[in-house]
Amino acid sequence: MNKVMNKAAATAANETTVLEAIKAGMSDAMDADPDVILMGEDVGLAGGIFRTSTGLHQRFGSRRVIDTPLDEKGIVAHAVGMAMYGLKPIVEIQFSGFIHDAFEHIMFCAARYRWASGGQYSCPMVIRVPSFGGIKGGFWHSQSVEAYFVHHGGVKMLCPSTPEDAYRMMLAAVQDPDPVLLIEPVPLYRSLSASFERDGKPAEIGKARIVRPGNDVTIITYGPVLYEAIKAADELALTTGIETEVIDLRSLIPYDIETILKSVKRTGRVIIVHEAPLSMGLGAEFATVVQEKAFGYLHAPVQRVAAPDVPYHFSIGDDYYRPNAGLIQLAIERIMSFEF
Repeated sequence: MNKVMNKAAATAANETTVLEAIKAGMSDAMDADPDVILMGEDVGLAGGIFRTSTGLHQRFGSRRVIDTPLDEKGIVAHAVGMAMYGLKPIVEIQFSGFIHDAFEHIMFCAARYRWASGGQYSCPMVIRVPSFGGIKGGFWHSQSVEAYFVHHGGVKMLCPSTPEDAYRMMLAAVQDPDPVLLIEPVPLYRSLSASFERDGKPAEIGKARIVRPGNDVTIITYGPVLYEAIKAADELALTTGIETEVIDLRSLIPYDIETILKSVKRTGRVIIVHEAPLSMGLGAEFATVVQEKAFGYLHAPVQRVAAPDVPYHFSIGDDYYRPNAGLIQLAIERIMSFEF
């Protein structure tokens, strides 16, 4: 008994939260390459608003961990210049709700220089974007902004939902030759922990993961709402026998169409779940691609579960605005009962 308890305690002690995994990824990237720097509001002495960079200023110094003014546009603009001159900046935007001021420099500068220069210049930089609701942060601190950045090309977008993904995606983003938005799941920062090997190996960009196998329905999702989808699938499997396959996209640009289609062709039913508002969201793109490439395999129309088309509510609205397991269960039952 004591051996079992000691083993469990040792495992718990070795577990890493999502927040700690992000810091580990930044630290390892900075260790491996002196051109990697971190910059943002309060990332240095204070260790970041969420403390994701605690200790990095003391370890790497003020020339590599740089506190900036409260100016998202200026932060990103300086990072673009640094990237074009050979550095590899990691930029922290404190909340995704503040990123809009930097949109021009991300989409019309960082994302365009490789194309504008005929491949002579690239802009290797990481923009960390703490996102999603669920922390009772209200409408400025609960945004899902991923759809804003998909329409022009030139950037990649990653969204981890586990500590290991957070670590490996950070490494992959730093090593990529083009700008990468790392959409970080704030609600999972401290609530989710797991063990993994800190071996310096980056994730493969563009690869999804099947986190729950099933043969009746395919759910395509990403971010914290992944766990609501898993909860809904597990409960329905126990009560009705419906087996739902849940795919964590992980990489939003580019996304893993092969894994999606392979699952859809087996199940014939597709539900897309995301926390951002329904209309014009990423779910619309995934639904269209499935319809174009796997229409003959579908037993029912593609369904979407998402937030309503209104701004995020005040803090008391978290439980009403975001998709939850109950809504996802209703969608599964609805698609299973559909008849042409």
